[in-house]
Amino acid sequence: MTLLELDRVSYAYPGAKRPALRDVSLIIEPGELVVLAGGSASGKSTLLRAAGGLVPHVHGGTFAGELRCGGLDVREHGPAELSAVAGSLFQDPETQVVMGSVRAEIAFPLEGRGDGPAAVARGVEEAALALGIAHLLDRRTAQLSGGELQRVALAAAVARRPQLLLLDEPTSQLDPVAGDELISLLRRLNEEWGTAIVLAEHRLERCLAAADRVIALRDGAVACDASAADFQEWAVAHAPELATPAGRLFADAGLGHRPTGVKDARRALVRAGLLPDPSMPEPPEPPSRGERRRARRDAALRLDGVWHELPAGPALLRGVDLAVGPGELVALMGRNGAGKSTLLRHAAGLLRPTRGRVRAAGRVALLLQHPGDYVLHERVADEAPAAALRAVGLETFGDRHPRDLSGGERERLALAVVLGDGDASPAVVCLDEPTRGMDRLAKEALAERLAGLADAGSAVVVATHDAEFAATLAERVVLLADGRVIADGTAREILGGGWYFATETARILSGAGGALLPAEGARLLRAITTIEVP
Repeated sequence: MTLLELDRVSYAYPGAKRPALRDVSLIIEPGELVVLAGGSASGKSTLLRAAGGLVPHVHGGTFAGELRCGGLDVREHGPAELSAVAGSLFQDPETQVVMGSVRAEIAFPLEGRGDGPAAVARGVEEAALALGIAHLLDRRTAQLSGGELQRVALAAAVARRPQLLLLDEPTSQLDPVAGDELISLLRRLNEEWGTAIVLAEHRLERCLAAADRVIALRDGAVACDASAADFQEWAVAHAPELATPAGRLFADAGLGHRPTGVKDARRALVRAGLLPDPSMPEPPEPPSRGERRRARRDAALRLDGVWHELPAGPALLRGVDLAVGPGELVALMGRNGAGKSTLLRHAAGLLRPTRGRVRAAGRVALLLQHPGDYVLHERVADEAPAAALRAVGLETFGDRHPRDLSGGERERLALAVVLGDGDASPAVVCLDEPTRGMDRLAKEALAERLAGLADAGSAVVVATHDAEFAATLAERVVLLADGRVIADGTAREILGGGWYFATETARILSGAGGALLPAEGARLLRAITTIEVP
């Protein structure tokens, strides 16, 4: 039986000037692993909401066409009935978690369908082991980081062993290791359990190699439906903003192959005799906006020996020393639970250290992981000044309800709320995973906006798992582990020679020449092709 079938489906949110889905027809068969690609507001989240019954039952609006999930017509069956067929994880896992403890959260859907105590206990244990969160089972959900919360919400969706998983940006808050492990888990669920998976993702480099099929949406319509390799070829030619760094690297270097991942790319370079020598000299560092020594003497933000210890719990920060100067752009990286969000909360004064001292030279603007926390009104226009909305590209969304925005659009709206109309730049701007739900073009626009704030004198600190964004934005990277600073150096030093905390270009080229981004790597490959290869 076909698991998911859309026949000429169109949908518009209440008050929207254009439809979010336009005449979409597609079929998902049992056992398929399908990646949904597309820019922000292309219709990916709406399609997943429709498959799970949230559209139109929860969001309202105008729905046309036919959609069946597991044989159930979504016009006649709501989200509760459809959840027996399809497990869902949406962009804001914090809105899905309803229980006080991790164990209770995973058990909740099993108890809801009437499983006995033994079956519930087994299901909780298996889901926790599969997601690597067994050590969190007795933790309070309110104490979890965003990435930990995301894995808990996914475990609750997986515990029922649904026929279909609908996942919206499931790796957006996960560190590189957890993100890779999650994709491997999904592939295993797909292959061993026969679970069909529809996965919407902006960071396609994480999941393209695992996909049986890629469906790209543009303006709510299907623009491409092809294998991963054929999608990469189409993206390079017709939608460069969707091509992965590996695809852009090969295209910019003039190489005909279109790799779907690091392994594929390295194999192609080895065959062509073009894999660079990692010992090649690194190019000079780009000009810095400020001297590090000056930053430490006249810091916009300074943490001296900062500890944050939970009562009868672990220490989230352990003697952190950090100084950020006016005009510096710093990426804060580290695995989930390393202390990044806690550090930013201390910087903004939301938390007080149990030991140590935090000082800021003026106002600290903080954008936390959950953009919904900043939304108070029923119209986008009421959330922020017109100039602030214009600065983030939302000037035409004034009459929309914030909850109907895509994840990337909500993130930009929260940024407009935090920064205001820009009349007075904050002394420090702190952002926690600000690229969640953003496509590449929106990330580039955000990086440009933050660089403008740095040029105006603001110190900018961004906690992120997105190595590509960090390499685009930051001149300095600070790496945290277990609440401590373990590395503090240039972006090239931290992101250019590793595996997990590295860009896809750096992994493909093994850090040769210090290339972090596709354009840099392409210049390196073009230089090698001018040398006669024996």
